[in-house]
Amino acid sequence: MAARKEYGPGQPFKGLNINGSLHMTIQTGVLIETLSALGAKVRWCSCNIFSTQDHAAAAIAKAGTSTVFAWKGETLPEYWWCTEQMMTVPGADGCDQLVDDGGDATLLMHKGKEFEEKYAKDGSLPDPASTTNAEYKCILQLLKDSIPADKTKYTRMAAKCKGVSEETTTGVHRLREMAAKGELLFPAINVNDCVTKSKFDNVYGCRHSLPDSIMRATDVMIGGKRALVAGYGDVGKGCAFAMRGAGAAC
Repeated sequence: MAARKEYGPGQPFKGLNINGSLHMTIQTGVLIETLSALGAKVRWCSCNIFSTQDHAAAAIAKAGTSTVFAWKGETLPEYWWCTEQMMTVPGADGCDQLVDDGGDATLLMHKGKEFEEKYAKDGSLPDPASTTNAEYKCILQLLKDSIPADKTKYTRMAAKCKGVSEETTTGVHRLREMAAKGELLFPAINVNDCVTKSKFDNVYGCRHSLPDSIMRATDVMIGGKRALVAGYGDVGKGCAFAMRGAGAAC
């Protein structure tokens, strides 16, 4: 709200296409509204097939604040279709800035450019049968269908993008690996390690949401149970503290 009040009149994002792959919730809706209020043209999808709040997605779409490709319970092929639609900006080569959570949109752009270069070199297309990973199979199928229709779509998209923010530990690790190999096509900002993310979201957020979700889903008392938390990073610590606080042996 403060950003809208302070920067809204100046329209710092006017003329920019800002695309995002983030959990399509009410909170994300507020972010989308803020980007729009600051002048951006916004396109959005969800970074998770389960987390979309349909009423939030519908409200943003109905208001015309953003073009939204998200609904709760997407299949994997639908999820990747939504990701491609979000990234495909009508009348432009792609977005100017990308807001990513999990790195899937960033990955698709990089893999798209990689396979477009192979296609230009020898006419080869991605082979979905070359992998047993269900999600990567969807990516290869999407690119196999996309490249013959537009041979340089993702190459142009990568050139257009000025930078990406990444919000998840796994996505940040992937970006660091790409940067170390010289494969990262545009600048990236690590949002995951900001204190507002690593502490309020990963530690305190999980500390609140884990017992809440277990109690809502099972209606079983946590106290007296044995809980196993695999991993002891910020998220693992928050989960372990929560279970211990609720009386579990952790």
